Amino acid sequence: MSAGTRETAGPPLVAAPHEDGVDTAVAAARRVVEALLAAGDDTSLDMTAIAKQLLDVAGTLEGHAPDRDRRMARMWEGEGVTRHDPVTGPENALAPPLTLHGVDDGSITGTVTLGLPYQGPPGHVHGGISALLLDHTLGVANHWGGPSGMTAELTLRYLRPTPLFEPLTITGRQMSVDGRRIRTVGAISAGGKECVTAEGLFITKELPRPQ
Repeated sequence: MSAGTRETAGPPLVAAPHEDGVDTAVAAARRVVEALLAAGDDTSLDMTAIAKQLLDVAGTLEGHAPDRDRRMARMWEGEGVTRHDPVTGPENALAPPLTLHGVDDGSITGTVTLGLPYQGPPGHVHGGISALLLDHTLGVANHWGGPSGMTAELTLRYLRPTPLFEPLTITGRQMSVDGRRIRTVGAISAGGKECVTAEGLFITKELPRPQ
């Protein structure tokens, strides 16, 4: 965040994690994924036995899950921010999760540290993960700055490798609205240097929610 700007109170941009329920189970699942990658086969543990334990947990969850249509409808209830998306969602073990805040200059910003599940080149973030983070951040920037829409084009410039295990600053800002066409920009930075920049074209459109 540059000098002279500050985070601004307003509608929440991401869902806050709950201290109980599925959010805590998802946080545990993230830890399991990290631990599996950290251990690999270079360990004295019986990974086949661990796999059986994990399959038992998965089977229990599957056996108590509601039908898909009911679950989909539940995911989209209300008018708040989503809890299930793969970037900021506290209910999604794929999400780091990234937390984003609105800034009084009209932009949004957030910080996240990515570990081994997001690795591409050795010790660095997979380029597709960078695209995922920026696509979502630009969408949230539209929600914060003006009309929202769906991604029509996303152009990325990879300026330098994005490191794992270090705090990354992710920013987004809506730049212009011309009818249904929305243009938005963003970046991922590490240590004060931009690693990836993004320019997005969004079109105002909403898909019907599951019912």
